Amino acid sequence: MGADAVVDVVGLTKRFGDKTAVSALSMRIAPGEIFGFLGPNGSGKTTSIRMLCGLLTPDAGSGHCLGYDVRTESMLIKRHVGYMTQRFSFYEDLSIRENLEFVAEVYGMPSVRNTVDQALDRLGLRDRQAQLAGTLSGGWKQRLALAACLLHEPRLLLLDEPTAGVDPKARRDFWDQIHRLAANGITVLISTHYMDEAERCTRLAYIAYGNLLAEGTPDELIRSSGLATWRVRNGDSNGLAERLRAVEGVTQVVPFGRQLHVSGPDTPALTARVEPILKATGATWERGQPRLEDVFINLMAGTEQ
Repeated sequence: MGADAVVDVVGLTKRFGDKTAVSALSMRIAPGEIFGFLGPNGSGKTTSIRMLCGLLTPDAGSGHCLGYDVRTESMLIKRHVGYMTQRFSFYEDLSIRENLEFVAEVYGMPSVRNTVDQALDRLGLRDRQAQLAGTLSGGWKQRLALAACLLHEPRLLLLDEPTAGVDPKARRDFWDQIHRLAANGITVLISTHYMDEAERCTRLAYIAYGNLLAEGTPDELIRSSGLATWRVRNGDSNGLAERLRAVEGVTQVVPFGRQLHVSGPDTPALTARVEPILKATGATWERGQPRLEDVFINLMAGTEQ
């Protein structure tokens, strides 16, 4: 990435009293990327996003978002960023159209009616424009929130766990929209807990307890994890799982239907210790590819607080 990076920050740190919520965060995001931000609850994802969009001033560190200084030009950043929070933050006793008109007026859009009409059509909300926001399902509330984020034509979208609590079809529709926006040049930073969503991102960063643990494309993170994974089939999967969890060097044993996914960091040692048990139980097994979920669980090992 060159000097045109949409986000380019070094050492961002934020403390609340004696607690460090984010510690020395450094990252760069290129134009048009869908950058996934992953981590457990309380890991610092929301705090990081709020520093990037100008809602929080870092205690240390420096950098730019959309070319504006994150410490001194927060008001300019806010004008060009669309921020979608975790919680639904619209007036539930107003209709979809009324909520969007209010937001458009706050942004000072020159033609509120035309701007809202375009937003309704873009997100498929036209037929529901008179419906009260408080009566919408999670998926339709999500569409309303995204429509509001796009009213002022931002260059960067910051989406904080936007698909939490919505059904699988609504999640898929939402991600299709995100990819269309990225194809049109909008950069997206999105935090998520869902591994299938992480796989749809251009690049990923994993943060835990305020520290950035890993960054790269999904394939890069899997390759660099050093994990070896076996897919094991056995009729007594519960009993076998307990035996395998007790083996030195096995870091994960995860049931998937009638299969067990067994992972560890040292391939030769793991093979030597696990294969005798599998042979003795009559299990069948094959070497498999680690999944992103395996990688991130492995990253968390040793970092829990």
